[in-house]
Amino acid sequence: MQDAPPTSYRIDNVPFDQLEVGMEATQTRVCNADDLYVFANASGNLNPMHLPKEDGDGDGQPEAVAPGMWVASLISAVLGCELPGPGTLYHSQTLRFVGRAHAGDTLTTRVRLTSKGPGYRVTFDTWVENQDGLRILEGEAEVDAPAKALHFDAEDVPGLTVQSHRHFDLLLALAEPLPAILTAVVAPEEPDALAGAILAAQHTIITPILIGDPARIKAAAQEAGIDLSPYQIVDQPDHKLAAAHAVQMVHEGQAQAVMKGHLHTDVLLGQIVKKDGGLRTSRRLSHVFVMDVPGLDHLLMVTDAAINITPDLQTKADIIQNAIDLAHALGIAEPKVGVLSAIEKVNPAIPSTLDAAILSKMADRGQITGGLVDGPLAMDNAIDLKAATTKGIRSLVAGHAQILVAPNMEAGNMLAKELTYLAHAAAAGVVMGAKCPVILNSRADDDKARLASCAVAALAATGGAA
Repeated sequence: MQDAPPTSYRIDNVPFDQLEVGMEATQTRVCNADDLYVFANASGNLNPMHLPKEDGDGDGQPEAVAPGMWVASLISAVLGCELPGPGTLYHSQTLRFVGRAHAGDTLTTRVRLTSKGPGYRVTFDTWVENQDGLRILEGEAEVDAPAKALHFDAEDVPGLTVQSHRHFDLLLALAEPLPAILTAVVAPEEPDALAGAILAAQHTIITPILIGDPARIKAAAQEAGIDLSPYQIVDQPDHKLAAAHAVQMVHEGQAQAVMKGHLHTDVLLGQIVKKDGGLRTSRRLSHVFVMDVPGLDHLLMVTDAAINITPDLQTKADIIQNAIDLAHALGIAEPKVGVLSAIEKVNPAIPSTLDAAILSKMADRGQITGGLVDGPLAMDNAIDLKAATTKGIRSLVAGHAQILVAPNMEAGNMLAKELTYLAHAAAAGVVMGAKCPVILNSRADDDKARLASCAVAALAATGGAA
């Protein structure tokens, strides 16, 4: 039995003169959500009954029914890859749908040769069963079998990556049941800045307190079609004073997080890092991008990409500890931290390799806690196990890094933006190390990224999901 779809293997056929009535072949695979998206894009069938997160029949629940023709295509995979195999061409296929498959089901496809005819024509009984042995589909296939023995190496068949962000969906699912956190939103005076806060409120992630120019906030709401009646507005048109008011609300217990609206980041952070009356702690502030990269099986965090321009060794230690603490709040018990440089060997001519090696030893000695820290690592061997193995790196982090620590802000910012614009990652942004999380959204963020930023802050503010 061959699991499908394979990523790399040689397939051989059974030519017509070797076929015997009664021969059988099977394949088993799990129907997952990405299969439904791939089929929707390939076929153009956007019926919401077949989309994983849509309610297609109005009952309030997504159906995620596997399309019948996708299930039927599993038969062609057995005929084309197993029996008769490469060189087979369809003549006809009858289909009778006797059940439904859904995302998450394990489906086994079976074919049995029932007759051989003239001109290489052969007939098969075909059926598909679910994990309970119940038939989903049955029918009969007529195909033209190959005349001679053939084999095919499927290694060069291009793969597919679905541009979905399921890790952010999980973050939202963790954050939405928690009590909404009181969030001081500073200067939400443009539609995009206001809409992100209101969207998070509608998802019960935050309770926004809007601090800024009431006239501009109301104009932004009118442009975005937002009803402001449920929300508190604090009249403070000066951005510096609005940021100071948000900080004071945190001190007074009236806010659990601060969210950047339409103002310069340095104006907001200037109030947060003030020695007197700010939100400083004993640790340096640092920015963390929490990224959902399509095709990656875990969240990826990139730090620091927005605050510390050329961090020294102690600042890098704080950056790492901030990211580890955030990872814990997001449900990652022992995050793997890769400290990046251009190469994976210590080279005195490249100062970032020295810092990385020292930071690794600091973690070994308990000066950084809660995660596995290793470096220096180059980007390839930090995230790709094959690259790490090829270079002979033996490490619990190499190839599995969940937190990437950049040597400086420029490298971190470029890395995060490359992942966003080239790898189609979605990025949530939050500042850690203050007395409360600070939500930093970009004007280029889409709705999901804005929601995810608020979800990350909510989980950080509450210590994670219950």
